[in-house]
Amino acid sequence: MLTDLELAQYRTDGYVMVRGAANPDQVRALRAEADRWVDESRAHPGSYGETPNGKTRFDLEAGHSAAAPRLRRIANPVDISDVYKDFVWDGPVPDLVAQLVGPDVKFHHCKLNIKMPGMAAYVGYHQDHAFTPHTNDDMVTALLLLDDMSEDNGCLMVVPRSHRRQLTHYEKDVFRGVVAGEHRAEVERNAVPMIGKSGDLCLMHSWCVHGSGENRSERPRRMFIADYTAADAFPLTPSNIPSIYSGHIIRGKPTRVARLVAATIELPAPSAGKSVFEVQGQGTAYEG
Repeated sequence: MLTDLELAQYRTDGYVMVRGAANPDQVRALRAEADRWVDESRAHPGSYGETPNGKTRFDLEAGHSAAAPRLRRIANPVDISDVYKDFVWDGPVPDLVAQLVGPDVKFHHCKLNIKMPGMAAYVGYHQDHAFTPHTNDDMVTALLLLDDMSEDNGCLMVVPRSHRRQLTHYEKDVFRGVVAGEHRAEVERNAVPMIGKSGDLCLMHSWCVHGSGENRSERPRRMFIADYTAADAFPLTPSNIPSIYSGHIIRGKPTRVARLVAATIELPAPSAGKSVFEVQGQGTAYEG
């Protein structure tokens, strides 16, 4: 359970790091699945698999090959792996999220981000709510470190107290998936690294600005990310990463009543078959 101090930090800063949230056996099982998917990707010349909205499930970085696989994201591993589904449903995370938005908690979507040594993948600074706006912002992104993380291998970077305002992710009427240029210098100046050990967990508000750099080390950097919402938070746009389990109640009970918070919210543009990396301008490996 979150302590009073951890709850206070989340409310004040928009995030909190929970040390040792997942036990080593859980992490080993999740990592083994990740290793299996990386090996499987060697047989594919480009991004492959399919999600409920037609996007590819396994997103490969440009330069991917059998000899040097560059699998950078698996969309909704819960759809294809009992190991990941069990962690999302029955691991330590749902009870922690219930303290923040509960008692009724709903699953939205999840993804596994991978940065192996030599890969160019990074995540530009953004707010999750800009990608998936809801009727209210009782939404938590849970980020589980599968590897030890530091600045040299591209750890998560967050901007304290940035959850208190909404930043545009448009430039010249195009949805770029990153905070607009006029805010970028400020964001980068104020971002702090989430250095941690394998099994640590960061709980982050959906308006908290965050990103991460490239892996410039010889160590892998894998992070499992699951998005949860209050049961009465309903999406205003279709999920950009839909799961067969999107909307399932994880804790408590469902509701047919949406709670609306008075706000003016900028809606994201449809991204067709693009992954967040493509939306942010990064190269992708294609079939053929």
